[in-house]
Amino acid sequence: MNEIRELAFKHALKNAYTHGGKAQLKAVVTAMLAENPDLRKKVKEIIPIVREVIDEVNSLSIEEQERLLKERYPEALTEGKKEVRKGLPPLPNAEEGKVVTRFAPNPDFYMTLGNARPAILSHEYARMYKGKFILRFEDTDPRTKRPLPDAYEAIVEDLEWLGIKPDEIYYQSNRMEIYYDILKKLIEKGKAYVCTCTNEEWKKYKDSRRPCPHREELPETHLERLEKILEGAYGEGEAVVRIKTDMSHPDPSVRDWVAFRIIDPRKHPHPLVGDKYWLWPTYNFAAAIDDHLMGVTHVLRAREHRQNETKQSYIFQYMGWTPPISIHFGRLKLEGFILSKSKLRELGIKGDDPRAATIRGLRRRGFSPEAIREIMIDVGIKASDASISFDNLAAINRKIIDPESPRIMYIEDPVEAYIKSNEELVAEIPWHPKIPEMGSRKYVVGPNDVIYIEKEDLRKVMKKQGEVRLMELGNFKIVGFDIENSRLVLELISKDLEYARQRKLEIIQWVKGKNKAMVWYPEKGFSVGYVEEKAFEVRAHTIQLIRKGFAKIEGVEDNTLKLIYIHD
Repeated sequence: MNEIRELAFKHALKNAYTHGGKAQLKAVVTAMLAENPDLRKKVKEIIPIVREVIDEVNSLSIEEQERLLKERYPEALTEGKKEVRKGLPPLPNAEEGKVVTRFAPNPDFYMTLGNARPAILSHEYARMYKGKFILRFEDTDPRTKRPLPDAYEAIVEDLEWLGIKPDEIYYQSNRMEIYYDILKKLIEKGKAYVCTCTNEEWKKYKDSRRPCPHREELPETHLERLEKILEGAYGEGEAVVRIKTDMSHPDPSVRDWVAFRIIDPRKHPHPLVGDKYWLWPTYNFAAAIDDHLMGVTHVLRAREHRQNETKQSYIFQYMGWTPPISIHFGRLKLEGFILSKSKLRELGIKGDDPRAATIRGLRRRGFSPEAIREIMIDVGIKASDASISFDNLAAINRKIIDPESPRIMYIEDPVEAYIKSNEELVAEIPWHPKIPEMGSRKYVVGPNDVIYIEKEDLRKVMKKQGEVRLMELGNFKIVGFDIENSRLVLELISKDLEYARQRKLEIIQWVKGKNKAMVWYPEKGFSVGYVEEKAFEVRAHTIQLIRKGFAKIEGVEDNTLKLIYIHD
């Protein structure tokens, strides 16, 4: 067994390192069998060992995985680099070991599929260039984008599930003193000022491209005003801090844009820092400061952020800093998903609801992290708009989960059938028709036993002269209906598969016993039916309900197998 553990450790390390730090059982087992085909006869025995090894490897940091690969399997490390780089063009002006990227979500809701794009791409590039990946929570708006206390941890968990482990994590709400310090320097330089104009007054100045009266006041005046704001002497809307730009700039939003605004902490306490601060930085101010101080070299973001890049450029210019290189990709259109945060709130849909295109929702539904990573890397950083549909993602996910998903018989809208036979019948059904290593299960159907078939299948059978093949059990003919017990009567014709082929019989699924299952179809609600008994023993994450589609096992409750439908 030591040799098996060593082989499993090698391939688990390789798979984990080339897929964001998380090895997958199917990929590891497949690689092991490819290297040592003799293990095919022992698959059932080695699976528990491989699972244990994978848990051990996945608990290591990517840096530790890389170290072990270098020491013990250097050839695997070289192959891994090529796989990570697949599909992404090189970054401009990128140097190995010096690239720093960041993912900067607002924790006002759970991570969505749209958020996954910059997160995955930024992480991939950081690993490509042996650089650093930063997670930064941009949580400086406790009024209109109030952070959810649970969202911080949830986002970290979602990233980890996607195979992303940040090298550093920052919370902007804990960096307020840093922002105040930079702000004071900008005021001293005459590049920022405190404005007490009303919204109406400011709009007139902005639209006419004229400076407001406060713009040219002495820095000392603005510093005094700033101290009063910090002490709580001004209320919401009574003052803002502006960055001096160009009042004739063609984009009105760039003209002396707001860098700080007052938010009353008594009305809007922050979940992390409470009521400590009155003056909060806007996105553009905090992002510019942090990108510099954190050494970010490349920022990957949507094209609509070009305006923000223009605004932030003034701070870099005034402070004498070199701005990061921005890569703007096109808009990502998502079709067939409930994605909008406001829409999710409006419908009362929680973050882990399988109907939502949140990472938690997709995870609960049964999508694999590999599918999400693959589709985002495939979309890449194209400047043109791209679209992802539910069907696109399902197609990729299907390829990934199919080899890992046992086939299960599940009967909706069941019809009871009495088996008329003079012998005991044994059905040996493979868990997967194309993967014999998964093994099989056996069911014994004795004379006079009762089984269940689907009403829809019964309709098909009646069109074929009442003859049918029950999957792996035998060929039967409907010979009557037992009125007293309200059930069909099926009589055995033969067990010969060739007979079914010649007669072109419908091959239908069936179950023995009233083993209940409940399937949640996120788009259309719940169904309740009977599932084969052995389904309760399956330890796989996902299964395929024969001729219906893939489903995720949620667990067993009240002797009922709970399933969530993934896709066909």
